[in-house]
Amino acid sequence: MNKSDLVESIANGASISKVAAERGLNNMLKTISGAMEEGERVTLVGFGSFSIVDRAPRLGRNPKTGELVHIPSRKAIKFNPGKQLIQRIR
Repeated sequence: MNKSDLVESIANGASISKVAAERGLNNMLKTISGAMEEGERVTLVGFGSFSIVDRAPRLGRNPKTGELVHIPSRKAIKFNPGKQLIQRIR
């Protein structure tokens, strides 16, 4: 499923136009992104939660040459699925 499929599904499910559904989806994504930029955890009950985690610096290896490479610390996005989502998938 891609974004246009999601917009169509939202529009059909809510009986609204695709334009309104896309506007709503874009606003939701913008709001979630903005909250995560500020370091907030975003929880959607029944679906899951998004959070920011700090990855420690580490040594990696260049697969082509075998030489050790320093990988700096960074922030990464972590998703934890909710119980209801896990149950639906199983």
